[in-house]
Amino acid sequence: MPQATAVDLRPASWDGDRAALQAIRRSVFIEEQCIPESEEWDDVDPLARHVLAFTRNRDAVGTGRLEPTGKIGRVAVLPQYRGGGVGSLIMRHLVNQATESGFTRVYLHAQVSARGFYERLGFIADGPAFDEVGIPHVRMSLGIERQDGNEVGRHGHEEHPLDPR
Repeated sequence: MPQATAVDLRPASWDGDRAALQAIRRSVFIEEQCIPESEEWDDVDPLARHVLAFTRNRDAVGTGRLEPTGKIGRVAVLPQYRGGGVGSLIMRHLVNQATESGFTRVYLHAQVSARGFYERLGFIADGPAFDEVGIPHVRMSLGIERQDGNEVGRHGHEEHPLDPR
């Protein structure tokens, strides 16, 4: 099983990296999970911030996206690369992108079977399970803050913690 350190992440764009993004998502969502192709591609793709994970051989093995609303989605890792931390690296990258964009909270629709993965990353379920593309999902969210410990306010400004004195 490949280790997370064996992959590199880089920001991707729908226009420049569509073939790699689609190949991973087609393999995971359309072929493996039998999601209808018409449900996989949407108008959000050109607007979202994407990320790609590559092996040292430059093979694209994982992806995810951050929507303009703060929703993380389309997180996919090819089966042979699961369990080695690639998904966690993708999620950390997307959360960091959200922080840089000024979000104080991100959310996602997790497949119920992946709920534990997202809980280990700090996400908390926000309600009951629901059906999305024929698969049970649950809405989950995560409050985020800057690496320096100062929260980022609604408008991207720092909100310094209270002085403990």
